[in-house]
Order: sequence, then structure tokens, then C-alpha cells
Amino acid sequence: MSTLLTVHDLSLRFNEQVLLDHASLALDEGQRVGLVGRNGCGKSTFLKVLTGEQSPDTGTLTSRRDLVIGCLPQECPLESEKTVAENIREGARHVLDLIEEFESLPPDSTRHAPLEERIMALDGWGLDHRIAAAMSHLNVPDGNRRIDTLSGGERRRAALCRAIVSRPDLLILDEPTNHLDTDAIDWLAGFLDGFPGTFLVVTHDRWFLDRVTSHIVELAGGRFYTYEGNYTEYLVGKAEREAREQAAEERRQAFLRRELIWIRSGVRAQRKKVKSKVDHYFEVAAQSGPEVETEMELVIPPPAQLGNRVVELTGVGIELGGKRLFRGFDLAFEHGRRVGVAGRNGLGKTTLLRLILGQLEPTEGTVKVGTLTEFNYVDQGRLQLNEEHTVLEAVSDGTEFVLFGEQRLSLRGYLKRFLFTDERIKTQVKYLSGGERSRLLLARILKRGGNFLILDEPTNDLDLPTLRVLEEALIAFPGVVVVVSHDRWFLNRVCTDILAFEGDGRIAHSVGDFDYYLEKRARAAADQADAEREFKAALEPKTKPAARRRPRKLTWKETEELAGIEARVLEAEAEVTRIETLFANPDFHRTHGPQTNELMTELATAKQTVADLFARWEELEAIRVQAEP
Repeated sequence: MSTLLTVHDLSLRFNEQVLLDHASLALDEGQRVGLVGRNGCGKSTFLKVLTGEQSPDTGTLTSRRDLVIGCLPQECPLESEKTVAENIREGARHVLDLIEEFESLPPDSTRHAPLEERIMALDGWGLDHRIAAAMSHLNVPDGNRRIDTLSGGERRRAALCRAIVSRPDLLILDEPTNHLDTDAIDWLAGFLDGFPGTFLVVTHDRWFLDRVTSHIVELAGGRFYTYEGNYTEYLVGKAEREAREQAAEERRQAFLRRELIWIRSGVRAQRKKVKSKVDHYFEVAAQSGPEVETEMELVIPPPAQLGNRVVELTGVGIELGGKRLFRGFDLAFEHGRRVGVAGRNGLGKTTLLRLILGQLEPTEGTVKVGTLTEFNYVDQGRLQLNEEHTVLEAVSDGTEFVLFGEQRLSLRGYLKRFLFTDERIKTQVKYLSGGERSRLLLARILKRGGNFLILDEPTNDLDLPTLRVLEEALIAFPGVVVVVSHDRWFLNRVCTDILAFEGDGRIAHSVGDFDYYLEKRARAAADQADAEREFKAALEPKTKPAARRRPRKLTWKETEELAGIEARVLEAEAEVTRIETLFANPDFHRTHGPQTNELMTELATAKQTVADLFARWEELEAIRVQAEP
């Protein structure tokens, strides 16, 4: 395996912030690398170093000759006056140049063979097909539209399409899943599975990292730490590394305590040896211990008590601009429910939220809101921040305290729980990183309280540690949570229910997490396919059976197993029915809410047991039937 690119001993500092501290990293051919780290640690800046947009203070970058790099940066590099199609094709400029040169050559040129070989290696003749497929799966706007007419999300998807169609040697993607729905993310993961080159991806989507990566590189304290495996394996490896570092630090501190006692004893003999020992003490004392990551302590003010009626939707449907988004939808929200809303963009997810909030009137049906229900809505656009305000001014609204029930918390103390130090609290908004802005917006919005939280894409731009803390806060929240998200890991961790917009006006309600919803949908699709196959088989003419071999008979042990397997199946099915009955109970969230994840695991295990028993039953029964005269 050859090395595509190497960075050695890189250092980069912005003012007092050290982003790279003598950091080194090598990217090998065929690697699938996920780059992780806290917001503001320097990930995007490092990507700029790789693409030549940013020069390090010290260090070297060495790449393979003629290395072709494709990149999706945070700021979309699109030309506003050109169309979507023109911008996307420019992403494959190196391929287009090869094709143009090939087509301009005279018939007797010796360049034909090497050029055609290079074009075929880049699948240049299939470029138009790749562009059309990527635009379709990523829901990119019409190719004839000008870039300056697109929304931010549409520009982002066009830029992603531009980056991936060129088949570069090294593909660099900075937050590629932002503004993509779950179907598009799934397609992108499949695309990267078959990508022939090397890619480096920065993303906060943990499901995506788990699916596509072979290595995780963490940027922390200006250094790179490389782990083999996907995101889950990285978490295990990081925990082991931190345990080793902590054990080494404990040994260092124990050494310093022992040596300090010795030094203070005032030993005078063997002065040369004493000096060496004292020098070693100060050398060890000058070393720094492992950097301890500070976790955000997300605070959601305790909500007021909800009434018996929270929000009830009965037969709700809506039509906008002559297009019917959905109809006949029923749902009653209850205490403790955390409802995840998922589905392709443009099917009506945000419209449903606006119906619940009373910002829109339904075309049909009713929306009834309880008298004690207090909404707190975090929309996709979030609140606008005044660039000239400091962090403290952005949250204060003229007050110095945040109310928590009957208690008060100072604004400074509140902001520190969102990882804003005293220095950053005084910083103007325009100097904040993207992650700091997201934390500030969460702090400002959640300060308003409410017992019915509605969050529209809250995970965008949050780093992984902050996402974990947000998940814990929402799980512990005693009110109602409705969250629109395409982050599968987040939906699986937080949600007790899923509302899936499936297209054609359908909204599927499923109790459980997102993976369970997908499992049920796949099972329903398989059942439908089986029914269609059986129907076709019934219409086909019967063929003469092939000559049968002499069948074997059941052993005595297999006979005993077959005799008792029906009872085992009934027992396993009863367990499945028991758990599904709990989920179907209207009081489930009140009586069993904290046990949701545990019950989901038990249900999956019970269903697998049923499936295994049926498979074994069919196997043994087939042997028995074949052995009969």
C-alpha cells in the first residue's frame, strides 16, 4: 500500500490558540479516514492545509506526483453566475481536459493509448451518467438553475455533487451529510463504499462514520491520534488510550510525591548523584499531564407541569400550493414522549411542526393544544445573532439570571455549563467558531424554558461531545420532545417514537427507535415481495419433479427436538406478544418510559428466537416428510 500524502511536524497558531502542535499524519492509498475532534480544534483548518488554501507556520506536506484532490469545504466553492450543471461539471475539470485533448488529437498521434487508458481509469466516458445519478440521489436542484437562486441547503448539495463526481485520488469531505435526508445519506455511504480512491471525511454523523470508515483520526491538543476501525471501535480505543495515560499520570504524580519528600529531607552526601536526581525530578515535574476534555453540562430549565391533554391531532391533513402533503393523520402526544421526525426533504416535516405550533391551520382535521402546554421551538434557521454583541449580551436579554423553577442561576454560571470560559463570554459573536455559535444558540433558546420542546435539525454543527450531552439532557427531560433529524445515531439514542414521512402523503408512526422502524419497514417489504412471488408461482405451469435421492431419517435426538419445538415457539411468540402489547399500551410512556431501550433489546432478542426456532422447525419437518414413503 503506497502513501498518497504525508504531513510532518506541522505547527499552526492563530493568536493564542494552538491548532497544530508539531503534528504528523500519513494518508495511504485506499484508506477510508474519519477526522474527529471538538469544534474549534482545527479540523477545517487542517483540511485547508491539505488543499493548499492555508500555509502552516512550520512543517512539511509531501504528496504523490500528479495527485488529484477533490474537496467539499465548509464554504461552498460555486460560481454564482453559472448554472448548477456547469458548476458540477467543473468539479471534473481534470477529466474534461483529458477528454478534450483526446478528441483533438490527430488520428496518428501516439498520445491516444495513454490518454484513453487514463480516461478509462477515471471512468471519464461515464461522467455524464455519474453526474445524473448523483444529482438524482442527492436531490440536487434542476441543472439549468443558476447558483444564485438556490437556498443554502441546495447549494450545499450541489457542491457535494461537484466534489464526488470527479473520482479524484483523494476525496476530502467537510460535513457532507449536512442538509441531506436519510435516503441521501444512505446513498452517499454506498457511493463511498465503492469509491476506488482514498477519502478523508469530517462529520458529526456517528452512524455515517460507523458505516464508511476504516480508520478514525482524532485531532486533540494539536496532535493526531490514529485508531484502526470505525467510530465504535474508535470509542473503545480512545477509552483504552485515556486509561493508559491516566495510569501513567498517576505513576508520575506518585514519583513526584516521593522525590519531593527526599529533596525536602536535605540530603547532602554524594552531591553529583544528588544533583542528577534533582534534575530528573524537575524534568518530570515540567512534563504536562494528559489533557482532560471538559464536558458541556447542558441545562434545560425544569418544565412546568403538563395537563392531561398535551397536543392532539385528529384526522389532520394539509395542502400547500396545490400540493397535498399528508391527510388523515392522528396522534396524541403524551408525557415523556420523545418523538423523532424523519423522511426526505420536502415531504412536510417542518409543516407538521408549524401545525402543532398553531402557525398554520390544517386543511382538514383538528389540532387541540392543552391549556398548560408551553412550546419552545428551535427552528432550522435558528435565532439570528447580532455579530457585534458579546456572548453574554446575546443571551442576557437585559437580565442577569436564568430562572430554574424557583431558583436563579447567574448568566455567567449558565454559559459556563455550555463550555464558555470567562474570556469567551466577553468575546463578540463574530469571532466565534461554528460550534461555539451552535452552543450559544442552544443556550439562548433553552433558556426560554417550556414543557414541549420542538427541535428542527438540532444536531447540525454540534461536535460529538456536545451531541452526547444534548442527548442525555433530552432523555432526562420530563416534558415532551419532538425532534426533526436525519442523524440516525441521535434518533436511536433519544427517541421513544418515530414519525416517518414515507412519501405519497403517508406518515408512519412507530413506537421505538429509528432502527426498529427500518426493521419493520424492511419486514413489510419482504412480506409483500414473498406474496408477489407466491402469486406468480401459482400462475406458472407445474414441472415434473426431478428424481429424488434416498432421503435420510431424523435421528432420535432430532425427533425429540421436533416433538418439543412447537411448545418452544409458542413460548417465544408469547414473549414477543407481551412486549409488543406493552408498546401498544396508551400508558406505555408513563409506566415504562425509562425502560424503552431495554425493552427494545428484549423484543429484538425474542423475535430472533422465534425466527431461529421456525427455521429449525422447517428444517426438521422437511427431513421428516422426505423420509416418509
